[in-house]
Amino acid sequence: MRYPFPRRAGIALCTTAAVLLAGCNSGGSGGGLSGDAADLGVEPVNLEWTDYGREASHPGTAALDEQFVTMSDGERIAVNVTLPADAQGEPVAGPVPTILTLTGYNKNIPAIPASNEFLIRRGYAHVSVDVRGTGNSTGNWEAFSEREQQDYLEIMEWVAAQPWCDGNVGTWGASFMGITQLFTAAHQHPAHKAVFAIVPMGDAYRDIVFTGGQTNVGFIPLWMGLVTALGAIPPQALATDPALGTEILLDHVLNALTNFTVPTIANAVIGGGRNYDSEFWRTRSPLEVTDRIDIPTFIVGGLNDIFQRGEPLLYEALRDRVDSKLLIGPWQHLGGSSGEGLPADGVPDLDHLALRWFDRYLRGMDTGAETAPPVTQYYYGAERYVTAADWPHPEARATRLYLQPDGGLDSAAPTIDEGSRLVLQQPVNGLCSASTSQWTAGILGLTMLPCFEDNRLTETLELTYTTAPMTEDFAINGPIQADIWLSTTALDAGVVVRVTDVAPDGGSRELTNGILTASLRAVDEDESRYLDGEMIQPWHPYTAESRQTMTPGEVVHLPIEVFPTSAVIREGHRLRVTVGASDFPHGLPPLTDLVDQLAGVMTVYSDAERPSSVVFPTVPLSALGSE
Repeated sequence: MRYPFPRRAGIALCTTAAVLLAGCNSGGSGGGLSGDAADLGVEPVNLEWTDYGREASHPGTAALDEQFVTMSDGERIAVNVTLPADAQGEPVAGPVPTILTLTGYNKNIPAIPASNEFLIRRGYAHVSVDVRGTGNSTGNWEAFSEREQQDYLEIMEWVAAQPWCDGNVGTWGASFMGITQLFTAAHQHPAHKAVFAIVPMGDAYRDIVFTGGQTNVGFIPLWMGLVTALGAIPPQALATDPALGTEILLDHVLNALTNFTVPTIANAVIGGGRNYDSEFWRTRSPLEVTDRIDIPTFIVGGLNDIFQRGEPLLYEALRDRVDSKLLIGPWQHLGGSSGEGLPADGVPDLDHLALRWFDRYLRGMDTGAETAPPVTQYYYGAERYVTAADWPHPEARATRLYLQPDGGLDSAAPTIDEGSRLVLQQPVNGLCSASTSQWTAGILGLTMLPCFEDNRLTETLELTYTTAPMTEDFAINGPIQADIWLSTTALDAGVVVRVTDVAPDGGSRELTNGILTASLRAVDEDESRYLDGEMIQPWHPYTAESRQTMTPGEVVHLPIEVFPTSAVIREGHRLRVTVGASDFPHGLPPLTDLVDQLAGVMTVYSDAERPSSVVFPTVPLSALGSE
C-alpha cells in the first residue's frame, strides 16, 4: 500500500462528498454542525468540541512486581502492571479495562512515560512492556521487525488472559509507543478495542529516515542512540537474577554494535543499499498495514513533528474503515508527545481526549467520542485551532504561484525567453534553522537560538522568491508541490524548498519544507495526489531502478514533495519560497551521492519554457470560522 487510495481515481468523488458533508461552514473550533448537509440528505458532521471528564474513581495505584512473558521463540519480554487501588494501595478486586503500551525507551525511565496514572486512577489497568532487545527484555532489537510485531500479538494475548483484565484492551502512547499501537491493531485481536496514537510514524522511508532520498542524520543516530543507551542502563533483573541481568545487558550492547544500530546507521551513510526504499522499510511502515486495522483510532500529530508527513496520511487511510480522528497541533516531536499548550480554543488536553476515547470504546459509555470533530488543526498565522470535516480539507483548491526571475512570487507565469539564478551546492546549509530544531525532535530548539525562529541566516545561501504584501489573509492547508526546473554543473544535486511567512519587519518564519535528490526525481503518476487536475503530492519510488542520470548542464524538471502544513499568511505579511542545495542535518546524501553533488552550481530557471512554480492547497477564509 502506498497512499490511502489511488489519486487519479476517486479524488473528485471524495472531494465532492466531503464538501457535501462540510457545507459552507467547515470552520473553527466551536463552529457547530456543518453547513447545509441535513438539507442535502447527508448526515451532518459536528465541528464543535465539547468537554468530557470524570473524577478519579480510585485514589491510589498499585504496581505489581515486574514479570517476564516468554515469547514463542523463547525470548523473555519484561512487563510492568499497574492497577487502580484504594487509598491504602490495595489493588481493585475485579477485572477492569486495560491500557497497553509497548515501548523501546525502557519502561522504567520516568522521563519517557509508558504508563498513564490519570487513566489508572479512573479505573484502568495499565500494562507497560519493553519490546525485545530493549529495557529489561531479552533478545535483539531490530526496530519494528516482523518478529517484534509478532511479539505485540503474543503480548496482547497474554494481557487479555490475565485475571485483572476484563477482556477490553486499548493501546496508548507517543512516538515509538504510538507506532507499536498501529502494528498491534493490524493483528485484529478481539480484545483490542481502540488506539490512541500520539505522534506516530506513517512511512518509515519517506517520513523520516530518507526524506527525498537523503539520510536524516539529525534524528536517526539520535533515536537509535537513545534506544541503545536506555537499553544499556543496568537492568533491574541484575538485583534479583544477576545471571539474567548480565545476559540482557551484554545482549543489548553487542546487538547495537554488531547487528542493528551501528550497521544500519553505517549502511545509510555510505549508501549500502538501504538508502533505497525496499521491503525492509515497508515492513516498518504502519501505512502498509492500515487496511488491516478495524478498531477506532485517534491520531495526534504536529505541524513540525518528525512524522509531519505521515500523521494525516494515517488518518486518511483509516477514516473510511473505522471511527478515526485527527488532531494536529503547533508542535515539534517533544511538544506533540505531551500535547503542549492544551486545552486551548475548546480543544481538550490529551489525557481527557484519551479518557473520552477509552470510556467510549472500552467501557461502552456515552462520551460523544464518535461525534467529536473529525479533524482539528492548528493554523500558524491565525495561531488557533480550527476544526474541519476531513483531511485533505474539503474546500481546498489548487493555487499555483510562479517563481519570477527577479525574485518575485505571483500567479503570472513568466513570459521572458531566459530567466535563471544560480546557487552553490554545499551540504550543510540549514544547520541553524527551524528545520534543525524540528528534525532533532525539538531537542535543539530548547536552546532558543534566534535562527530557530527566523530563517534569514539560512536564506543567505538560498534563492528567495517572495510575494508582495498580502492585501488579505491567505490560508493554506495540505500538502504542497514545488515544480522546479534546474540544471547543475555536477553529476547530481540535492534540492531543498522551504515555505516561509515573512513578517512586516522582515523576519522569515519557516512553515514547512521538502527535499529531493535530483537523480531520484522519477514520479509514479498513478500514486501521486491531484487537486483540481494539478499534481500536489508526488510519489517518488526511491529505488535503484527509478534513478535517472543527471548530465551536467541538462535542464530537468523536479516535482518536489513539500510536507503538509496549515497556515494563514496575514494581511501585510508576505509568502516566501526558497530554493537551496541542502537542509542539514535533516538531509545528507549518502556518501555515494554526496561525492556526485559536491562543488557544483545549480541553475534554477524561471522563464516561459521552464516556469518553476509551487502549487499550494488554499482554503477560503470562511473555512477558518470566526476568531
